[in-house]
Amino acid sequence: MSSELLFITNSSVLRLPFGLNLSKGANEVNSMGRNEREKNSGSKCVISMHSRTTTTIQDPKNPEHMKTFTFDLAYWSHNGFQVDQDGVFISADPNSIFASQRDVFHDLGRGILESAWQGYNATLLAYGQTGSGKSYSMIGFGANKGIIPNVCEELFQAVENREKNQEYQVTFSMLEIYNEQVRDLLSRTKKPGGLKVREDHQLGFYVEGLKSVPCENYAQIERLMEQGTKVRTTASTNMNTSSSRSHMVITIQFKQVFLDRDLTKQSSINLVDLAGSERQKSSGSEGDRLKEGSRVNLSLTNLGNVISALADAALGKKVLHVPYRDSVLTKLLQSALGGNSRTALIAAISPADICYEETLSTLRYAERAKKIRNKAVVNTSKLMRESRAENSKLLLRCGNSRITEQPAYWPAERGLGPRAPQRTWAHLLARAREEWRQQYEAVAQERQMMKTSPHLLNINEDPQLTGVLKYFIQAGSCDAGQSASNAITLQGLGISDKHASFTNLDGQVAVTPHSKCKVVVNGVPITTKTRLQHLDRIILGSNSAYLYIGFPSERGNEDLGRFDYDFFQLERAAAEGVSVDKLGAGNSGDGKADPSVLAVFQDYLKLMPLVAEANQMSEELKKELKMELKVKNLASSDSRGYDLQKEVMVKVTNQRTHEVWMWSKAKFINRKFLMEELYQSFLDGEDRHVAQEDDPFWDPAEAIHLGSAHIWLQSLAYCMEMEEQVEFLNCDGLEEAVLHVHVTPCSPAGQACGEEDVVTDPWELLGKRMDFQIHIVRCLGAQWLKEDAERGIQMGYKIYDLPHTLYTKPVWKVVNPQIEESVQFTALNASQDFLNYLQTNALIVDLWGLQEGCTALSCSQPGLMVTGEGHILVDTKKTATVMDTGQTTPTQTSELYLKLLKLERETELLRNINRALREENVSLRESLEKTGPRQQAHKHPDTLKISGMTTDREMNQVCPQQASYDGEFAKALKVFYQSMNVTRGQFLKLRHYKPPEDDHMLRPFVLQQSQMLRDFGDLLESSLWKLKNDVALIVKKKRECLLQGE
Repeated sequence: MSSELLFITNSSVLRLPFGLNLSKGANEVNSMGRNEREKNSGSKCVISMHSRTTTTIQDPKNPEHMKTFTFDLAYWSHNGFQVDQDGVFISADPNSIFASQRDVFHDLGRGILESAWQGYNATLLAYGQTGSGKSYSMIGFGANKGIIPNVCEELFQAVENREKNQEYQVTFSMLEIYNEQVRDLLSRTKKPGGLKVREDHQLGFYVEGLKSVPCENYAQIERLMEQGTKVRTTASTNMNTSSSRSHMVITIQFKQVFLDRDLTKQSSINLVDLAGSERQKSSGSEGDRLKEGSRVNLSLTNLGNVISALADAALGKKVLHVPYRDSVLTKLLQSALGGNSRTALIAAISPADICYEETLSTLRYAERAKKIRNKAVVNTSKLMRESRAENSKLLLRCGNSRITEQPAYWPAERGLGPRAPQRTWAHLLARAREEWRQQYEAVAQERQMMKTSPHLLNINEDPQLTGVLKYFIQAGSCDAGQSASNAITLQGLGISDKHASFTNLDGQVAVTPHSKCKVVVNGVPITTKTRLQHLDRIILGSNSAYLYIGFPSERGNEDLGRFDYDFFQLERAAAEGVSVDKLGAGNSGDGKADPSVLAVFQDYLKLMPLVAEANQMSEELKKELKMELKVKNLASSDSRGYDLQKEVMVKVTNQRTHEVWMWSKAKFINRKFLMEELYQSFLDGEDRHVAQEDDPFWDPAEAIHLGSAHIWLQSLAYCMEMEEQVEFLNCDGLEEAVLHVHVTPCSPAGQACGEEDVVTDPWELLGKRMDFQIHIVRCLGAQWLKEDAERGIQMGYKIYDLPHTLYTKPVWKVVNPQIEESVQFTALNASQDFLNYLQTNALIVDLWGLQEGCTALSCSQPGLMVTGEGHILVDTKKTATVMDTGQTTPTQTSELYLKLLKLERETELLRNINRALREENVSLRESLEKTGPRQQAHKHPDTLKISGMTTDREMNQVCPQQASYDGEFAKALKVFYQSMNVTRGQFLKLRHYKPPEDDHMLRPFVLQQSQMLRDFGDLLESSLWKLKNDVALIVKKKRECLLQGE
C-alpha cells in the first residue's frame, strides 16, 4: 500500500513494542523501563505476525482460541535486532522481520510530509496502553529517533533544496491535555484552569492563547521539544500526575508562499501521543460505587465513542450524533477524525500474556478506526492585495527557497484566536530569535555546571521525562523545598516549604531532613544528616525521586540508565521487607519463579508509590485515612492445601473512627484519580468540601475478611468424632483468632456415633447414608475485637457441593464470643467423589469482622435442599469434582509436603493390609462355624440350639479379643488422624513462617526454623511409628487367635 493511499482515508497501523525480551531472567534491571515489569513478571508472548498486514493474538487461558486482525501495516519490533555503532537498533539479519524506527518513518512519516507538501492537513495518533511503545514510536529514545523528530528534520532538509520564488513558514506548538484542562508546554506560566478551547465558524475549534513559535531550522524545533518536555515534567511533579494519563499534541503549521503566483498552500500537521488506553476502560473502577467518576478517563472514553460513531457512519449505518463536543481532545481533533485531514492511527500493543485483555481491546479499537473515511482537500488561498505588492519586491530582492525574514503576511494565528492582529513573518522571527538567544545561553551554562558541580537528576515513571530537571548543589549549605526563597526550589506531593538541607563542604555532600519531613536514601528513610555517595538514590516527600550525581572525581563510565523508576521502587520495597520470596514464589524445576507471583509483585511495586501519594493527600486534606498494601491469600490455601491465587489489595483505615475497608487494585486506582482531582482543587484554593457520598476518601461500612481456618475432614470418612482448636490465619499468615469446633458423625436423629460405628475403610460407606454435624463452639482471642470493643464477628463456611455459604449469627462487643451453632448435613447416598473429598480436603471456615454501620452477612439459607428432618443435603450431584475449578497445582512441591504424600501412601498400604486381615477374619469365622456343628452332631436334636450357643460362648472364651479387633484398629486410626491434623497445621505454619527484616535476628530465626523442622519430622515419624506398631499388634493378636482356633 502506497504512502499516499495510506493517508487518503483514516488508516490503522499496528506496532509491537521494541525490545521486550521475554526470555530474559527476572533479575535483570538494566533494560528499558517501559518493558521491565513485563519481563519481571515472567510473561509469555501471545502475539504473532505472519505478514506485513496481519496480527494474531492467542488467549493465554485458552491457547486454542486465536483471533486474527488485518491492518494497513503491522510492525514487529519485539526482537530480531542488533545495535549498531551509533546506538541505533537495526535488523539482526536479512531474514529478520524487525521493524526499526527508520522503517516506521519511511512508511508513515514520509506520507505525512508528502501530504503537507501537497497542502493537505495530516494527523498521526498513537494509541495503546502505558509501556506498549507509543512514545517510543512518536518521540523515540536516545539515538533511535521517533516519527516526530524525523518528520521535522526532513521537512527542513526538503526546504533547503526547493525551487526559488517560494517562501516557507513553519510554526511549532506543543500542548498537553490532562483532566480536561489544556496546558501550553511552551509557556512557563500556568493559567489557572488551563487554556480555553474556543470555536470559530471558519477555523473550527482552537486553543485561545496557545503559543505558536516560528522556526527556521530543525535545531530550534528540537530545543522547543526539550523545553516542552521540561515544562511537562515540572507540571507532572507539581500536579502529582503521571504523563501516561495525559495527551500530548504537537502541531506544526506549514505554509508555502508561491511569490510568483500570488498563491499559498497551508498544512496543519497534528502529532498526537494519547494517554495510556488502560485509563479509559470501565473495569478500572470495578466494584466501586464511584464508577467513571474521574475526568481523567473522559477524553479517551469519548474518543472511542467518536470513532465508533464515525465507523458506523462509514458502514452506512444511521448515526444521529457524533459526540465531538463531549471532551477537549475530540473538539481539537474533530477535523482529524472525521473531516479535512489525512489521518493514521498507530496502535501500539504489548505481546505479554499478562496484558492480553488490554492488547485485545487495543486491536479491536484499531479495527474500528480503520473503517472511518475522511475527505481531505488541498488548503490553498490567494494572497491579499497588500501582499501582492510586497511579493513583487521580494521577487526582485530574493528568490531563495529558505525560510526568510522578508515581510510576507502571516494570517491570524490560530493559537491566538481568529481576531488577533496580523503580524509580519519577519517580526515573528525577530521576536523568536531573541528568545532563542536567551535559551541557548541558559542551556550552555547548565551543561557547563553539569560537568563541574554535584547535582540531582529527576527520575520519572515516564523514561521520556527522566533526567529533564537538574538541581545543582552549590558550595556551602542550601535549603530545598517548595518555598521560592530556597536555593533549590522543589515541587511535589509531601514536600514542605523547608524540606531538607544539602551541604557541600570539603568535597563532601550531605543531606539533612527538616523536622519530620520525609527523606529516603537508597530505599531507607533517614532522620539525621546523611553523607551522599555518587549515584545515591533520593526520594523526597511521597514520591519525588532523584539520582545524586557526585563530583567529577567520583564519576566514571557508569550506566545511568539502570537507575530508572522501577529500580527506585524495587529498592524501596526491599528496604520495607517486600520481595518475591516474601510473597511465596517457589521455583519450578527449570529454576524460574512462579509467574503468577511475579505478576503480583509487579502490581505491588506499581501501587507502592501510589499508596504513598494517597496517604500524603489524605494527611494534607485532613481525611485521617491510612492506606497500606496487603496481599490477599498471601498465606492462604484452598481446601486441598494448595496456594490460592494471590492479589494485591489496599487496606484503608480511618484512624479516628477505626473503620476499615479493603479495596481492590482497580478500585484503589480509580479512587486515586478522584483524590487527585479533589487535591488539585485544594491546591487551587477552591472549596474542597464534597458530599460524603461523593468523597473518594469515604465508603459505607462493610464486613472485612479477617482470616481462614482449615479443619481437615479425614476422620469424618472413618465415622470418627473430631474436636479441635484451629488458628484463623490472616492474609499475612499470622494468627487472627482461634476457632473451637466439633465435627461429629451422627444418626439421622442427631445422636452421636460411638466407637462401634467407626469404619476401618471409608469405602464401607459407599452408597450408604451419612449424617454429620458441624458445631461452631466459640472464637477465642480475636485481634479484631481487641482493637475495638464495639466491633462484631461472623463466621462462614461451605462444604463440598453446597451452593451457598452458611454464616453464623453476628456476635457483637465480646472478645471471646460463644457461638454454639450446630448444623446437621446428610448425604443420602455417599458417592465415591464425596468420600474422596472427605479424605483429602479441609473444611474452610472464614472469619469476618463487623463494624458499626455495616450490614451483617445473611444467615438465611435460600435454595438449599433439605431432608424431611430438616437437615441440609450434600453430595447431591451424581458426578462431582473434588478440586475447585480455577485452582492450579503448585509447580513445585516442597520437601516437607513430599513427606506428607509418602505418609499418605504408607497409610493406604496399611488400609490394604487391614482389608486383607478382615477377609482373613471372615474366613476364620466361617471355618469355626463349620467346625462347631460337626463336633456337636452326636448330641440330641432338642439340645442343638443350646449346644450351639455353648459352642459360640466357648469359641469366644478361646479368643475373647476377636470381637474387639475392629474397634482397636478404629481407635488406632483415630489417634493417627488426630496427630495428622496437628501435623498438617504445623506444616502450614512452617510453610508460611517468614524470616525477620532485621539481619541481626536472622541467626536466631534460622535456629528456630531448624528446630521447628526437627519437631515436624519427629512428629511425622512418631505418628507413623505408632500406627505401624498398633497395626502390628493387632495382626499379631489375630494370628494368635487363629492358631488357638486350629
